[in-house]
Amino acid sequence: MNPTVSNQKQPQEAGGAATSRSREKEVQAASGWLMLPVVIVLLVGAIALAIYAIVHGVKVQGHPLVVSLVVALLAIPFDIVLMRGFFALQPNEARVLVLFGEYHGTVRTSGFYWANPFYSRDSSLAFDHQAGKLVRTTTHRYKVSLRARNFSSDKLKVNDKRGNPIEIAAVIVWRVQDTAQATFDVDDYENYVRVQSESAIRHLASQYAYDHGEEDETTLRSGVDEVCAALRRELQERLAKAGVEVEEARLTHLAYAPEIAQAMLRRQQAEAVIAARQKIVHGAVSMVDMALRELAEKQVVELDDERKAAMVSNLMVVLCGESEVHPVVNTGSLYT
Repeated sequence: MNPTVSNQKQPQEAGGAATSRSREKEVQAASGWLMLPVVIVLLVGAIALAIYAIVHGVKVQGHPLVVSLVVALLAIPFDIVLMRGFFALQPNEARVLVLFGEYHGTVRTSGFYWANPFYSRDSSLAFDHQAGKLVRTTTHRYKVSLRARNFSSDKLKVNDKRGNPIEIAAVIVWRVQDTAQATFDVDDYENYVRVQSESAIRHLASQYAYDHGEEDETTLRSGVDEVCAALRRELQERLAKAGVEVEEARLTHLAYAPEIAQAMLRRQQAEAVIAARQKIVHGAVSMVDMALRELAEKQVVELDDERKAAMVSNLMVVLCGESEVHPVVNTGSLYT
């Protein structure tokens, strides 16, 4: 296995600060099943050599065989060090290999492996001030999960494009695409995803109106698919530097803030009433026009302009009124 360093220098960004962006290099580690018998044989041999050096030396020379005993005592800790090189990977899991601060590659294939025991490990020792002793902590920094993950944001209060306070939340499906970037280019990629996701949701909400947009204007309520696509694009742009791929982004909660919810509800009800009235009036006018035209074409009755106006008024009252209409029968002539 000849892994190579894959950190590449990038051009200077705005402000003159040089940045270094890591690139993943996939490597293959030695099979753990091949190294396991070697380690076992070495350990058993070292123990057997130590016993032989003591027993045979005392029996023959009256003291242990010093050279053999020293070799055996050195072989045992060496074998223990070799044991630290074993590691296992589950499906959709990767191990980042770092030797003395230098990136040597990433193992992506699941299985049982052995690698240089001095590669940096996930667990480390830390001093627990409460317990007053060293404890082993697990950081999961160099073993990276490649599985799809969900991040569900909290309900965020933000102003929309028109300055109205709204509450918005989203769920993001993401996975680690480049283990080198996720490990070395950001301090904690999981926390990075959380912070950047909330920032992107806030920025997205400020770019769209909640509803009541202008003609052909996309709003948060009416253009859900377009808004979600815009959110996914922005998230991908923000999280690319952490080696994260955004697979899906969807809004899960969208509402006016409680302080204006009642006022906006009354506004929506008023607009709904106005829209319904417009449809009723439009339909009533069409029905009146049809009635007058049918009467004229079939010559049922001839009406002058005054009687047509009266008939239109009566029909509009009947068709547009909310309460039940009680007809009054005229028993006189048409003009009395």
